[in-house]
Amino acid sequence: MFDVCVVGSANLDLVARVQRLPGPGETVGGSSYAEYPGGKGLNQAVAAARAGARVALVGAVGDDSAGTVLLAVMAADGIDAAGVGRVSEPTGRALIGVSASGENSIIVVPGANGTVTGDDVPAAKVVLAQLEVPLHAVEGALLAARAAGASTVLNPAPARPLDESLLRLCDVVVPNEHEVQLLGGAAHLLALGARAVIVTLGGDGADLHTATGVVHVPPFRVTPIDTTAAGDSFCGALCARLAAGDELPVAMRFAAAAGALCTTVAGAVPSIPHRAAIEALLSGG
Repeated sequence: MFDVCVVGSANLDLVARVQRLPGPGETVGGSSYAEYPGGKGLNQAVAAARAGARVALVGAVGDDSAGTVLLAVMAADGIDAAGVGRVSEPTGRALIGVSASGENSIIVVPGANGTVTGDDVPAAKVVLAQLEVPLHAVEGALLAARAAGASTVLNPAPARPLDESLLRLCDVVVPNEHEVQLLGGAAHLLALGARAVIVTLGGDGADLHTATGVVHVPPFRVTPIDTTAAGDSFCGALCARLAAGDELPVAMRFAAAAGALCTTVAGAVPSIPHRAAIEALLSGG
């Protein structure tokens, strides 16, 4: 049995750095360009693996050079890729602009990710999904996970309204402060059956909403240079610690440290921290 199974996307990220992000209809000059492995599914799988979990990924990549690169990344981090199909559609891409302050703007082209079905989810303690693959795949995976007795975690990003039938399958929902409003608010999600709602607040930390009230987890103070994948680092690290048996507030503190460290390095997968670095930040080292 795996600790964490992630059902989600794998992309090649095309990253341009700019002084400031452009407004609608505006063109700005870039200062650098790089390509990195990414996609919310792959990012979160890498985050869980680097946090110490045994991880499987269910997804799809193209039968192209980008797909080969992403499969090599999975292998390097010890992620089981038996559930990652190779298909005729091109590997997904994300077009990312990163400003001098570390903020980002992202356009995702699904490609192969649009073929993910969510079938054959392997046995795992925690199943984590996001919304860069088809909704029917997410719902099918969470339904199978529930039937198998796994804990289910949904990161509802990219943001969109969701049917209550899907939300009822989630033990833990991890939206940001904007996404939670699209979903009707934390109280609504708890009323649907979620054990907890964790609202991430960027540089302000995170709030844990449960039936007993709200607990605030404060942020770690770092100097961000690129916020890409910070939320994914949070989600993957959170699930790794939940699979290890941590209570939610403890797991959230670990996840907050992972998310903070992620912002201090450029790129998605390259920025995701390992367990030793997370524990050093937690201990003040």
